[in-house]
Amino acid sequence: MKTALIAGSTGLVGRNLLSLILSDERYASVVAVTRKDLGISHRKLVQVKTDLSTLAENSSALKCDDVFCCLGTTMAKAGSKEKFREADFDYPARLGSLTKSQGASKYFLVSALGADAASSIFYNKVKGETEAAIREIGFPSLHIFRPSLLLGERNESRPGEEAAKVFFRLFGFLVPSKYKGIRALTVAKAMVHFAHDDREGVFVHESKEMQKFQ
Repeated sequence: MKTALIAGSTGLVGRNLLSLILSDERYASVVAVTRKDLGISHRKLVQVKTDLSTLAENSSALKCDDVFCCLGTTMAKAGSKEKFREADFDYPARLGSLTKSQGASKYFLVSALGADAASSIFYNKVKGETEAAIREIGFPSLHIFRPSLLLGERNESRPGEEAAKVFFRLFGFLVPSKYKGIRALTVAKAMVHFAHDDREGVFVHESKEMQKFQ
């Protein structure tokens, strides 16, 4: 049986993913990399409490088979482009390098719809550069998930997202299917599904494709 590692398990997708993987009998243990205690206990759960900026100091605790990266923030929360890039590029790339060196063979990255390293939009550009950086690490199997607006109850307030959710509820029928909001649980289910796909290579899963996992 395998060991899974989840970074970002307190976020919208990460919380759902943690619950699904803890109940998945194909995983013997689940390592959750967090900055603070999750406040839950489970026979399979191992919490590695660390600041992501000093993750290398805990590299020996990152041994796993499958890596699930659900890290991400917003410009408003980060406060600057530098801090945003640190959270959405530096940390996922560092996690990839460290876990690969510890023997991980699969990496599952939550990116975003429109991710493109050549984009003139800063957010999309960083997401695209992150995808490229993880590709370069050379995991035998890499799955990239590009959700549209994530739907679900967050632990924090994001006014812009709340306004977008209202728009989708009222006018969603006018929005092309690939741009429709997607539930965080649906994304998590898609990640678990592809975690048991033994093919090697790089696979990109767009938001429209993931909707079938509702």
